[in-house]
Amino acid sequence: MGDRRAAQPTSGAGLVAGAPVRAGVLAVLLAVILMGLLAACDAPAGPATTTPAASSAAPGTADEPTAAPPSAAPQTPAPSSAAGADAAGGLLVRTESQAVTAWSAATGDEKRLLATIAQTPQAAWVGDWVDAGVARDQVARLTSAAAGSGTTAVLVVYAIPGRDCGLHSAGGVAADAYAAWVEAVAGGIVGHPVVVLEPDALAQLGDCDGQGDRVALLAAAARTLDEAGARVYLDAGHSGWLPVGEVVARIRAVGTAHLAGFALNTSNYQTTADERAYGEQVAAQLDGLGFVVDTSRNGNGSNGEWCNARGRALGEAPRLVDDGTALDALLWVKSPGESDGTCNGGPAAGQWWQEIALELARNAS
Repeated sequence: MGDRRAAQPTSGAGLVAGAPVRAGVLAVLLAVILMGLLAACDAPAGPATTTPAASSAAPGTADEPTAAPPSAAPQTPAPSSAAGADAAGGLLVRTESQAVTAWSAATGDEKRLLATIAQTPQAAWVGDWVDAGVARDQVARLTSAAAGSGTTAVLVVYAIPGRDCGLHSAGGVAADAYAAWVEAVAGGIVGHPVVVLEPDALAQLGDCDGQGDRVALLAAAARTLDEAGARVYLDAGHSGWLPVGEVVARIRAVGTAHLAGFALNTSNYQTTADERAYGEQVAAQLDGLGFVVDTSRNGNGSNGEWCNARGRALGEAPRLVDDGTALDALLWVKSPGESDGTCNGGPAAGQWWQEIALELARNAS
């Protein structure tokens, strides 16, 4: 990103050093100034005007990552203002995202289809594709907008060391820098957003090198975010990944003191019914700990693929839930239309893919 330097002001007129000034000219100038002052006193007062100051970098411009973020990581995580944040199911609708950009540019039937994505609340992914200070500022804008509009923002923290075991969303910060990175992000939290903590990290525990002490890292991150005001849901895979007993054991290893619950089906396609049944079984062994389900692309269920699966559909609309079960919310954690990676014809992870966005929307119609 280039520097944004303000232009230096220049004077409208200047005197050349050493220029002679005649007494007669000076007298004329004084007379003109005096006449102007007298005229100003007699003139009626007009409305005051102000010149707006140059705005700071708006979301979706200088604060965006320049490189492609990992799978499911939208590049524009904050709405432009609280006034533009609409409520849907108690959740914040972001006014800037790749989906909004695509919808704004579309026409006809494509515009109608893309509206079903762009105008639906979705999570904002925060990761190491920007530095910690930028991530903190993104979180501050998003959560401030939610607080100002009486809605709940949804964030995804996604920078665990050894992320995605070297697959399409490989990356993450170094193990010795992770705690400080999370603290910086937490410093931007306003109010009580929902935070999905580290998709796949628990389910991939021990599957590859470079993870550091992942259990300890997750426990510390949960505490930091919780103490900052977030409602933290530790990602726990989905019903087709690990047996209930194994998921329970891994969540217990991290600890539940700083968790609001666990998250299921992030960026996957398992049906809501399957995830609710699975989640209730896990919750029952964790003293009724709550859970959330990603329904963004599960309208047609799973075909067994996880990376840009074709023939899928948008799922149930996101909303907060209070029905006496352990389910706390249905969320769109994954942003429909953003690629999972270079698979099934898709572009790099996190990049907008109009074809799959329209397919998901049509199949849900």
